[in-house]
This record gives sequence, structure tokens and C-alpha cells, in this order.
Amino acid sequence: MKSLLIAASISIISLTAFGQRVNTQSPIAKVSGATASGTKIDIRYNQPSVRGRTIGKDLEPMAGKVWRTGADSTTAFTVSKDVKVEGKVLPAGRYGLFTIANGADWTIIFSKNPLQWGAFTYKESEDALRINVKAGKTKTFQEKFTITISKDGKIDLLWGDSDVAFKAE
Repeated sequence: MKSLLIAASISIISLTAFGQRVNTQSPIAKVSGATASGTKIDIRYNQPSVRGRTIGKDLEPMAGKVWRTGADSTTAFTVSKDVKVEGKVLPAGRYGLFTIANGADWTIIFSKNPLQWGAFTYKESEDALRINVKAGKTKTFQEKFTITISKDGKIDLLWGDSDVAFKAE
């Protein structure tokens, strides 16, 4: 009986440890900031690396296609209070952050469904807000996809040589 309990305990521990797989290819990253009015912004995403691949050919985002704005699970974008994103109201809450790249023109999408794997089940009908912005160039090539939030509420999506920015206030 004692050996059966020990074997069962070891099995449960093993399943728990191995069931929570850590993705070292695209680790989880989190960034937080606040707007001048005190609205807290939290972004959780998986951070892919280029690793010799070509963005837009071997690696997302693909031109004209909805991208999860990171890797693995959809990027989660949370605001503590209503904010204006590029002048348009986004109510307080948690959203899935998606993007569509079209050269220098990008569409930023806040989906009411933040719990998706990738963009495979993305539905435009679940959009809370869409904005269009121009992409700029990074000063240095960004091997890892990185999101930053500045003190004035500017959010930068940095990937390869692209810097896609929008403002939340």
C-alpha cells in the first residue's frame, strides 16, 4: 500500500512538472506602464526570436494577415480604466491584441476575446476597437519581438527593423 502511494505521488509530481512546459523558443514577457491620467496598462505576450528567418516570409507577420502580435497564445492587453487609443475610446478590460501588417501601414486590433491560441479562431465580429498607424524603423535590428510602454502612454511594437507605435491616454 505504501509503495502504491509513493508511485502515485511520483506520477502526479511528474505529470505536473512536465505538463507545464516552458517554451524557451518564445518565452513569456510582460510589460506594465501607466498613462498620465493613471490608467494602468499591462501587456502579456510570448516573445519570438528571428533566429535567421525572414519576417514576412518564414515568420509572422505575413502581409495582409491577422497576427497574434507575438507567438503562441494571443497577446493580452489590459487597461484598468477607459482609455483613448489614438483618439478612439477603448473601455477598461482585457483584450486580445492583434495586428495586420501592410508594409508601412498597420492595423492594431483589440479583440474582446483575449483567450485564443494564435489567430486561428480570430473573428472580426469580436473586435472592440481597430486603429490604423504607420510603421517606423528601429534604430537597431530587434532579434526578439519586444513591446515597450513609455511614461506618456506610447506603446511600441519592436520586431526586426519595424517599430509600430500607438498611444494610449
